[in-house]
Amino acid sequence: MPTGAKIIAKALHELGVKVVFGLVGLPVIDIAEEVLNLGIRFIALRNEQSASYAASAYGYLTGRPGICLLVGGPGVLHGMAGIGNSNANKWPLLVLAGSSERHNVNKGAFQELDHVSLITPHAKTAIRPPYPGSIPNFIADAYRSAYFGRPGTGFVDLPADMILGTHAVETEKLSLLPASPQAVAPASRIKAVVQALKNAQAPLVVIGKGAAYARAEQQIRELINRTELLFLPTPMGKGIMPDSSPYNTSSARATALRESDVILILGARLNWILHFGEAPKWKPSAKIIQVDLSADELGKNGGDPWLSMVGDVGLVVEQISAELGSWKWQGRSSAFTRKLTASREKNEATAAKKTAVDRLPMTYERAYDVIKKTLHSLSTPEDGDIVYVSEGSNSMDIGRSIFTVEHPRIRLDAATYATMGIGLGAAIAAHAAYNLPEAEGSSGKPGRKKIIAIEGDSAFGFSAMEIETMARYEMDILVFVVNNGGIYQGTSASMDEWLVRQRATAEGTTTDGKGLRSLTLGYEVGYEKLADTCGGLGLVARTPDELRKATEEGFRAKVPAVVNVLIESGAERVMVSLSWVIDVLKYSTLLIKSQDFSWLDVGGRPDSKPDSKL
Repeated sequence: MPTGAKIIAKALHELGVKVVFGLVGLPVIDIAEEVLNLGIRFIALRNEQSASYAASAYGYLTGRPGICLLVGGPGVLHGMAGIGNSNANKWPLLVLAGSSERHNVNKGAFQELDHVSLITPHAKTAIRPPYPGSIPNFIADAYRSAYFGRPGTGFVDLPADMILGTHAVETEKLSLLPASPQAVAPASRIKAVVQALKNAQAPLVVIGKGAAYARAEQQIRELINRTELLFLPTPMGKGIMPDSSPYNTSSARATALRESDVILILGARLNWILHFGEAPKWKPSAKIIQVDLSADELGKNGGDPWLSMVGDVGLVVEQISAELGSWKWQGRSSAFTRKLTASREKNEATAAKKTAVDRLPMTYERAYDVIKKTLHSLSTPEDGDIVYVSEGSNSMDIGRSIFTVEHPRIRLDAATYATMGIGLGAAIAAHAAYNLPEAEGSSGKPGRKKIIAIEGDSAFGFSAMEIETMARYEMDILVFVVNNGGIYQGTSASMDEWLVRQRATAEGTTTDGKGLRSLTLGYEVGYEKLADTCGGLGLVARTPDELRKATEEGFRAKVPAVVNVLIESGAERVMVSLSWVIDVLKYSTLLIKSQDFSWLDVGGRPDSKPDSKL
């Protein structure tokens, strides 16, 4: 008679699962072992938070649900981070969690928690099989729910007595699921949308990561290149159209949104990343046409419910292209284009000046320029054989405009939920998706990809022990820790100054501002030593030449490499309360007066000029 663990592993195998992420303990160890026995890879991370992040990112990269295995109680609570991330980003995720024995419910059993009640508000499906024979179908239902329609989380609660017991049951073999069903838009709606585009004086196509998930790059590239419509990618929509495209308006983002009169949104929601589609960031009279898998999104915030369409992005774009025929936008010499050109030229000149600043400690822009040029000398961007993972406020935001990409699904960041801590789990997921035998991910030129994680020192701290996971599985991921000694900024320009602050804090004399501040982290912490300890390669870079050499050595390493990039702390800058973001973020925070916060896509301070950055 099979154990429940064997039944569970067999169900996953029959569904075509190739990789499971997780962290084992009682009672799910047996599931992981049975999974391995069937040839499914089990990637054991050091924290359930990272495991759930990795599984959700794997679902995005591969287009099928990522699988996460958790212990009950605290394991599920830790894994809630990835469940929330999956829910916010609409990425397919299947979570299997052990739980206490059915006969011990409400007795204070080991790690007892009502998982289904906890997870239900945050998942598409949260279920518990009522008896052992129902396990395969319940797993299949949760998997299908996570996968079909708008992606999300499926959750299955698995009691310990079901997992560990032997069961005299016959289970039917599960069938592989086909690709998620795809819908097209009504012909009448397509005609209306095409007419709106043709009549527009300043049309714009906004491309989101939903289009990358839908594998719609071929259709979108054909549409843009044939019609010469201008486009704007969201941060993770980059690469669906190459960043090098002449129709890209990224470096004039604010002007593009403010001046466009008809906007076609492909695979993006009108949330905070796109300023809700509302004035003053958008023209009040603009027609915003949404293409989305879910009718619930149509007309939300600034969207036009009369023109927006439910459907698969790729298929709907094919319909629009067919209806447009040989039409091309004739606005290359229009006032709209002239404004965009002026804004772009100004911003690119500003960016060039920032990257040319040659002082020590290095600035973000100078360090990133060195890394970018070195990576481009080692790899051709057109091949798409580098995957960039980025997290941390400045680290992510500044890097977004410097590290350009030519293909989709090779740039991962904190995404819709602005999730700090996702970086190393996402890097592990990217390595699994692109570099394992029978890799399930695809983008750009076929073949192996180098995974590059660019982490702020604060962001790195969330999941730093995953360096050991990378080393254990021989994942040659290159991690840059951009170290300024603080969250957003450091507060000390020297070790002596930092030690004075530390002593003041220890003695309780912080009211006069002499102690460690809430933003403060350790001064020039040796993060690279973690790689050395775990069997990887640790490197330190203080100068452009050291950074160039470290990038080359880390890129060629066959083990995980951590480059500790020591940059200016920013301690000389004045911190102010940015109450101007309250209307968008609903909270206030302390930041740097000159801080670049466009990663939040809330624009700038009310007194700032439009398009103040790339």
